[in-house]
Amino acid sequence: METYNNIVLERLPKHLKRYVVAQRYERYTALDQALWRYVMRQNYSFLKDVAYYPYIPGLKKAGLSIATIPNLQDMNDSLKLIGWGAVTVDGFIPPAAFMEFQAHRVLVIAADIRQLEHIEYTPAPDIIHESSGHAPIIGEPDYATYLQYFGEVGTKALSSGKDFELYEAIRRLSILKEHATTTVDELAAAEKNLQAVQDNMGEPSEMALLSRLHWWTVEYGLIGDLHSPKIYGAGLLSSIGESASCMQEDVPKLPYGLNAIEYAYDITKPQPQLFVTPDFEHLKSVLDKFADTMAFRVGGKQSVDKAIDCRAVCTVQYSSGLQVSGVFKLANADKNLSYIQTQGPTALAFAGKQLEGHGVDYHSEGFGSPVGNLRGADHDLEDFDDAALIQYGIVEGQRCLLNFASGITVAGTVQRIVRQFGKIVLISFTTCEVYRNDKKEMYFKPEWGTYDMAVGAEIVSVFAGAADKDAYEALEEHLDQASSSSMSNETEDVKLVNLHAVIRNLRDKGFDQKAWLNIFNLLGSENADHWLGLVELFEIAQANDAEELTNLTENKLLEFVTLYPHLKKLIGDGLRVAKEEALNNY
Repeated sequence: METYNNIVLERLPKHLKRYVVAQRYERYTALDQALWRYVMRQNYSFLKDVAYYPYIPGLKKAGLSIATIPNLQDMNDSLKLIGWGAVTVDGFIPPAAFMEFQAHRVLVIAADIRQLEHIEYTPAPDIIHESSGHAPIIGEPDYATYLQYFGEVGTKALSSGKDFELYEAIRRLSILKEHATTTVDELAAAEKNLQAVQDNMGEPSEMALLSRLHWWTVEYGLIGDLHSPKIYGAGLLSSIGESASCMQEDVPKLPYGLNAIEYAYDITKPQPQLFVTPDFEHLKSVLDKFADTMAFRVGGKQSVDKAIDCRAVCTVQYSSGLQVSGVFKLANADKNLSYIQTQGPTALAFAGKQLEGHGVDYHSEGFGSPVGNLRGADHDLEDFDDAALIQYGIVEGQRCLLNFASGITVAGTVQRIVRQFGKIVLISFTTCEVYRNDKKEMYFKPEWGTYDMAVGAEIVSVFAGAADKDAYEALEEHLDQASSSSMSNETEDVKLVNLHAVIRNLRDKGFDQKAWLNIFNLLGSENADHWLGLVELFEIAQANDAEELTNLTENKLLEFVTLYPHLKKLIGDGLRVAKEEALNNY
């Protein structure tokens, strides 16, 4: 893991640190810096009037500036003062990991920056969106509290197998869009695949519904009065195109509430509607209402069924506090939950800490155990005292027969009784068999070895991932590990990069008319991508009161607009912002 001087990052658990990569600041080219500067200048020009928070103070509080791409150490130096941190990752990471970083008060920032052709918006994670969008508003205490709480809830959310397919389809398409070498056919195939997955998602999972709440708040949220709201969503704050278009009257503004989960979204298109919250406290209230419907608070058979559908590592927690982590499969078709079963590596834990001797190496082939009370017992087995244990023959070294109210029987020699904080959580047996209906349904046979029986009257919670993730040591993401990196010095035209390096040098070292003209003559209309360099030259001439050169540049840019109509707004906005005297101080 790349190390930054921030105690918040030092506290990150080991399983999250494996996603962190070095920023490698030296890889950002002068073209990347120009792109950042253009977007940030546009953002300031527009957002100073419509953003919820004071834009410049917000940037400074997060260690950001309009002039240059942020260095992650500078960001951490600022963010640690408000109890947050930031790390760079390689593009997309699994949604559960993203949420967990958020729960630990850490912003996840993609190291890459978008290509010039996607300057207005990119569906792929990039440093513009993640830093200039998310970081500046972290200084708002109520919002920071909401963001952390969302991470805590999101970490528990159960996904479905379809969610992983959709995640991978979006990830592949976004990566392809940001790689200059991608062919039209490759892009078309990825778009077709994404559409096919989206059309066959079935019933949305907890994570899918929760991601909608995240989208309509953290990414695309508005706050304040319904008829004149302000922007706080990072997707809008980092998109110079949509931050303006979203405020038009033809984009419906709806009151934010739990019904937002009914609105799906498409990351590749402008949003058809937006939601307005009166304040950040309301966001937390809505999230709490949704959390009350989630498996980690509901428990029971319906929640275990969700874990089975997830087809990934989940944890079920017994009323005794014992936590069983693994990939769950159907154990019985009863109306009531009477038995749980995992397949493959499984671990047992209590209060988030793995029980000694009960890791994935020991339970490598799965784990199964009854759920419920013993027949005729007047209280739960987990609460038995020594006298009750003796009454039921549950004594270490002795053979006993346990009949559950569900009809399941456990017969074997008691090897060990494990207690945690006064609760019996586990009983281990040798020469044991577990069955139902006079052995017509066999769950365990003596020749399989030691039988470890979880103890608990019911399943009170089910949540995504392992209870002790660091100890579990199993890869929980469902994606290949191909890098999504697309740093521009690997993909951009070398001549264009070099031209911007000369322009950057001219800006940093001071105005020189001869040098300015030399660069101007190299920026011809035969290359549409030269428009950004010309906007930079216009800014430099404007700032140095070189009227003749500003007119010369503006005329050439207008020629670009004629040749490349799709650049009209970008060029027009660049000229407008350069002419705003108020911006000269930033």
